[in-house]
Amino acid sequence: MEEVAERAQVSLATVDRVLHGRAGVRASTVQRVMRAAADIGYVSEAQARTTLGPKPLRLAFLIPEGSNRFLRMLGDLIGYSQEHWAPFNVRCQAEYIEAFNPEALARQLLRHGRKCDGIAFMALEHPLVREAVADLAARGVPTVTLISDLSNSSRSAYVGLDNRAAGRTAAYLIARFMGAAARGRTAKVAMIAGSLSYRAHEEREAGFLHLFEEQCPDVHVVGLREGHDDAEKNYRQARALFEQHGDLSGIYNIGGGAEGIGRAIHEARLARKPVFIGHGLTPDTRALLIDGTMDAVITQNPQGAVMNCVRIFANLRDGREPNSGVEQVRSQVIFRENLP
Repeated sequence: MEEVAERAQVSLATVDRVLHGRAGVRASTVQRVMRAAADIGYVSEAQARTTLGPKPLRLAFLIPEGSNRFLRMLGDLIGYSQEHWAPFNVRCQAEYIEAFNPEALARQLLRHGRKCDGIAFMALEHPLVREAVADLAARGVPTVTLISDLSNSSRSAYVGLDNRAAGRTAAYLIARFMGAAARGRTAKVAMIAGSLSYRAHEEREAGFLHLFEEQCPDVHVVGLREGHDDAEKNYRQARALFEQHGDLSGIYNIGGGAEGIGRAIHEARLARKPVFIGHGLTPDTRALLIDGTMDAVITQNPQGAVMNCVRIFANLRDGREPNSGVEQVRSQVIFRENLP
């Protein structure tokens, strides 16, 4: 340490503070001390580079808490995949926040904006959320909407599916699965959403309705219910649908909580099982596909979605276009026969 102090022309106490990561030392002095320590082999070159290099971007992913298995998988992935983000010099942290509450989301955006360099979040369509995003943008804290976008906002980018196309795909699948069984008679289908406060769910609903209006005029969509991605709520909503429409031919689960609908299908003992299409390949939807309760799952790669967010924040830090080198998120349709 004395030799390092002599080479760097600083006191022994300054060397001690730098090597132990204590505050109160100028950045230029830190660089001199670490360079001197590396030159004589007192620290490794890797240690010196870590100390002298730019601080990693601190990124927060705000994940709605609850029973949505896909969102839980997303949060777990962020937590245990830090080595994947290392080449981008970022630190990612998943923060679980109250779901379906725009006031709480806006508060958390502003709170994390005070200590993070970027925030990815699943947006709720609400003026408070829009204002929070605008406030962060004015302070130089970029935001990326994940899975569900925010209209007319100052967010930097959106990472997720084309949700209108996803809704049309669900309707197309239901129509094809019904096939001859629905031909020549009026068929009924229904939807269960998490919440239409999510633009993603609203767009999926719109795409679903439009395809039937355009291509299947004999198919009637008999209702839309909200289950807040909760299995028990979805169970009650599905039971109510089956009691009201015993001849229901299809059901589209726009959000999470598919296991609740699956349980309702089993218990209803309908003369003909309705075609069941949902979103997000998770352990519960996988099990429903295997036992034949679900017919197809529309999903996206959660790791690819998180990686796209990381790339966008790195691009913004380095002065590139936000979507430079970012691959478009593509939907996958999973059946029992092609389960990965």
